Amino acid sequence: MPLHILVVEDHAMLAKNLADGLELHGHTADFAGNGELGLKLALESHYDLMILDLGLPGIDGLEVCRRLRNQMTRRMPVLMLTARDALHDKLSGFDSGADDYLVKPFALEELLARCNVLARRHTLNQEHTLAIGSLRIDRQAQAVTRDGQAVKVNPVGYQILLALAQAHPRVITRSELTRKLWYDTPPDSDALRTHLYQLRRSLDKPFGRAMLLTVHGVGFKLDAGA
Repeated sequence: MPLHILVVEDHAMLAKNLADGLELHGHTADFAGNGELGLKLALESHYDLMILDLGLPGIDGLEVCRRLRNQMTRRMPVLMLTARDALHDKLSGFDSGADDYLVKPFALEELLARCNVLARRHTLNQEHTLAIGSLRIDRQAQAVTRDGQAVKVNPVGYQILLALAQAHPRVITRSELTRKLWYDTPPDSDALRTHLYQLRRSLDKPFGRAMLLTVHGVGFKLDAGA
């Protein structure tokens, strides 16, 4: 499963190696070289996972993790990197809100494996059915209903609707939605516009009121009150 990862690491060579390794395995990543920028990016954008160095300039990884847990409205897995392997250092990392701990130096294969495990673990306790107002999405059956009536959507339309529902009530930007659908290889034509039009015909037109809203200049969201 391709992941969009935020890497907060001040060591330039390690950050470059991580970038190359993540890209090679189909993941995308944004990078921050200090704790302040890492925290800002995490709070402003949507990431599947954060790789967080403990020894950062400015605010360190422990403080970044604490602030993240206090300020974020959703749970994002955090894999903490450190050169410290003492037990009390690891316990401090977990106490600050980290989900896993990897000691430097490490093999890229182990980091990738831990990222995949954290991403899967993050979805284990989610309900099969997402409910947004009158909308129901059964992730197990990949079936959609609104007001109790079946809504037929094509595979891309389903992925768009699922992304919007998982982000609700947040607005999801066009670039974020494009990345979730096509990763780093979006179609040349404005395929997203076409798929959104088709989704609206299925999701909104039969019901006389729009649930899929365009927030001009920002992106798209679902209206739970529709």
